[in-house]
Amino acid sequence: MPGRLIAATLVAGLLAVPAAAQVTMVIAWPAGGATDISGRIMQLVLAEALGEPVIIRNVTGAAGTIGAAEVVRARPDGRTILLTPLGPLMIQPQLRRNVGYTPADFTPICQVLDSPVIMMTSKTSGLRTLADVIANAKARPGAFPYASTGPGTIPHISMVAFERLAGISMNHIPYRGSGQVMQAFAEGSVTLFNDQSNLIRQYDLHAIAIFSESRSPDFPDTPTMRELGYDLVYSIWTGIYGPAGMAPDLVARFERACLATMANAQVREGLARVQIPIVVRNAAEFAAFNKDQYARFGEVIRAANLVLD
Repeated sequence: MPGRLIAATLVAGLLAVPAAAQVTMVIAWPAGGATDISGRIMQLVLAEALGEPVIIRNVTGAAGTIGAAEVVRARPDGRTILLTPLGPLMIQPQLRRNVGYTPADFTPICQVLDSPVIMMTSKTSGLRTLADVIANAKARPGAFPYASTGPGTIPHISMVAFERLAGISMNHIPYRGSGQVMQAFAEGSVTLFNDQSNLIRQYDLHAIAIFSESRSPDFPDTPTMRELGYDLVYSIWTGIYGPAGMAPDLVARFERACLATMANAQVREGLARVQIPIVVRNAAEFAAFNKDQYARFGEVIRAANLVLD
């Protein structure tokens, strides 16, 4: 067979082989944050459970809504899923009028994590107690800065709720992710932040108070907000979603893979090392939980008059 014909036959054969199937897991937050770290701990085990590669794609911006919107636009064929904390789905559609989606545009697959929110500061800030925070805020009404990972995120809403109960007003400084907040901490441009507890030891920070019903075994010396007189309980839970319209058998396949991943010893040990607590709900439980959470945060947003244009 002439050389050119051989080459053409080989090329045609290669083109006839379908590309290897893979799943893209969109993470709507920058690399290095809690969601990204969790996804990378889960990635290889989830791929093994699904029997195909899982590729992480960080799509950041607008408090997680850009990445979430990308998943809404994807085909419901199991090629694209979303790993996200609650904010982009439970809060942003009620906070902003132009998000362009609602929770009905997603298929809940499983919940994987639930981390208590902790008020934290750098060890050199001079803030040690909640009384210190309140005193500084009262000394600089509307000017004492605190960080968040974007308007309407739990780091923002939990601080707004605290301001209301404490009768203080502070200055909200939004950032794109916790990595940027930690840089601001290092520069001294902001000294107060509510977020997941894994940041405390990761960045050698001081924990001021925890927004949970009881003290955390990881931080036994950190008082709860309730102990300090403020009935505030917030956590940041995370789950896996697909686009709306996924076939039931496809949802069941991803649900099985998710549950197997979260039961895996390697995953559990990895998440324990970074102090991100595992809390699992299956697809049906997670769907019902989403409805309850959406209603809860709708009430919070309306009560605080947080709706943005």
